[in-house]
Amino acid sequence: MKHMNSKVKEERTSNKKRMDLFLVPIVLIAAFLNLFKIWTDEYANAYYTAAVKSMLQSFHNFFYASFDPGGYVTIDKPPVVFWIQTISAKIFGFHGWSVILPQALAGIGSVLLLYVLVKRTFGVWAGRFAALAMALTPIVPAVSRTNNIDSMLVFTLLVATWMLFRAVRTAKFGWVLAAFAMIGVAFNMKMLQAYMVLPAFYVFYVVATKITWKKKIAFLTTATALMLAVSVSWAVVVDSTSADKRPYMGSSQTNSVLELAFGYNGINRLTGNTSVTGSSHKQPAQTQQQTASSETKQNSNSSADSSQSSNQRKSSSSQKMQAPDGGNQNGMFNTGNPGPFRLFQKGLSDQISWLLPFVIFSIVGLFAGVKFKGPYTAKQKESLFWLAWLLPVAVFFSIAGFFHQYYLIMLAPPIAAFAGAGAVALWSMYKQHNGWKSWLLPSGILTTAALQVYIMSPYVSSIGVAPIAGVGALGVILALVLAIRKERKNSVTNYLGVAAMVVLLAMPAYWAMTPIIYGGNSMLPAAGPDSSSGMGGPPSTATNSKQSGFNGMQPPGSSGSNSSSNNQMQPPSSSSNGGQMQMPGGSSNNNGQMQMPSSSSSKLSSSKRKSGGMNAEVNTKLLNYLTKNNTGEKYLFATTDSTSAAPYIIKTGKPVMAMGGFSGSDPILTVSKLKSMIKKGEVKYFYLSGMGKGGQSDVITWIKENSKEIPSSKWQSTSSSSQQGPSGNGTLYEITLK
Repeated sequence: MKHMNSKVKEERTSNKKRMDLFLVPIVLIAAFLNLFKIWTDEYANAYYTAAVKSMLQSFHNFFYASFDPGGYVTIDKPPVVFWIQTISAKIFGFHGWSVILPQALAGIGSVLLLYVLVKRTFGVWAGRFAALAMALTPIVPAVSRTNNIDSMLVFTLLVATWMLFRAVRTAKFGWVLAAFAMIGVAFNMKMLQAYMVLPAFYVFYVVATKITWKKKIAFLTTATALMLAVSVSWAVVVDSTSADKRPYMGSSQTNSVLELAFGYNGINRLTGNTSVTGSSHKQPAQTQQQTASSETKQNSNSSADSSQSSNQRKSSSSQKMQAPDGGNQNGMFNTGNPGPFRLFQKGLSDQISWLLPFVIFSIVGLFAGVKFKGPYTAKQKESLFWLAWLLPVAVFFSIAGFFHQYYLIMLAPPIAAFAGAGAVALWSMYKQHNGWKSWLLPSGILTTAALQVYIMSPYVSSIGVAPIAGVGALGVILALVLAIRKERKNSVTNYLGVAAMVVLLAMPAYWAMTPIIYGGNSMLPAAGPDSSSGMGGPPSTATNSKQSGFNGMQPPGSSGSNSSSNNQMQPPSSSSNGGQMQMPGGSSNNNGQMQMPSSSSSKLSSSKRKSGGMNAEVNTKLLNYLTKNNTGEKYLFATTDSTSAAPYIIKTGKPVMAMGGFSGSDPILTVSKLKSMIKKGEVKYFYLSGMGKGGQSDVITWIKENSKEIPSSKWQSTSSSSQQGPSGNGTLYEITLK
């Protein structure tokens, strides 16, 4: 007996040391999807990239995550991810790919972590399937290929999960503290979104640990206290610092990190409320689309057809923007309408829900026969953890009033875990002829294939009938054959099971590749044949295949012609990717949909994709004028919001003032404060487009009444090939006060 135990231990040690060769191609797939051609996204999400440029210049800007080098206003998120991006840019140089790299590596790391987490309890094949499902979940690489926060957030939460599982296995309280502290770190990445996993952590620890209730409560209370302390540590430091010694907290209405965390980046996501004029109130989706924050003011960036007039474009946009009842037929930001089946609606289902029916059948199989009072096996305990992660997050996205498609990456880990664990469990039940449970596998395959056909059907004009019919036919055939051969045991049946999994993963794999094939969007990441629009969803019926879903706008200093080529926003290359922030007062297409690019334009023909959405090139004539006439002012110029400011910060590294923060609605500036800044020689030039929003209207009015308008001939480009961009036709003003 001792000899046998020794032999088993040796085999386990050998297995731990031996590399899993099946994992290598999975990691390579993840690396390809997350890393390939990220170097073509020259400026990524320009709002955040501008912040990295600013943070590189001083520790003050670095600590507060200042949007501009002058330390006027911060970005609308906590700093941890941007600290990492800034370090990456410091090491590798300031490039689009260097700020994307941490998120891409986090996406790959999440695949590896899920393999480790699932393999230990459910077996090596479950770990492989889970890792592959994670890698091929379309929204995962779509987000990881950008400098948005969510990929790093998910990776951090998976690290916390690994710590929690280790705490249960080793019965060491230190790992519990570490796990909850890591959630606190995640809070400093994207605030309350990090707390979505707390139900899973609490439930699992209570169920999985064999200690008294008194100790469980004491340990969880202590760990929670540590988590809260870590969570608010940066916020307390910032909020306790005098306002005149730090930047304004961007996208807050009271210059407070805690207000931002529990308001705009917290409860308002659920209720759909947005702060516009200093008070929170619920708005119609159309109004919200035009006025929210760094994630709500987006614009698509594609090449324009010079034959289409501005009026025609606006008419087409208006027609697509509203449903018959006057609302958005695909929901705000193409996130569907709240309800129990929201995750199966257009715009969301193709990002995350490809395997959901199979996951549901897997959950049934994994919990079959479980008694409420236990005892629970290790598999059942960890299944409970993933279920407690999946359900609350799914409920949130089913009812929330304000989020974006790429937030759905929060659902990827539990879905992938159940796909891997469930594939092995259902196969075992099938092979063992385990009564009604043996029908779960063919039933899961059939219903999942049916859902995938439903998901792809709106894209028939883009991807053709063949893949849709192929998935449907093969899914039905394989499910039926498996049902018929249920009593047989041979290698053919094994091959059929593998073939079924390949079929179910084929189209998610293609969808995951679409940001590479068609171009991605760093402002509003989404997968699908129209991934470059930044509003994943079925193609529109616009007659112009290159037309974006948003109205055209121009950068400061571009030509004011009415032709489509001058008014429709374009990327700095011939490619049709990108997404764009919207200027205050500008109209938008709430669907965010666009026609599929033509076969010639959909390829990655451009040597540099600037899919950051903001025009990352500046108007040279305007820049030269501002630089030449700067007489020592701190700010190169001031503008209403970050849309016009970010490209100039990225290009020059000089301070540019976004007077109203990202969206233009932050109550940062008053007339008296602006007068003081002008008298001190801090700012002289103002680029204005529209009337501003929120608390800015008085400031804008005062600027126009007390300034000298600079003739456009001195700073505005008149070339028809001028770079198109975000800020619309505006006016340059100069103010000097004694």
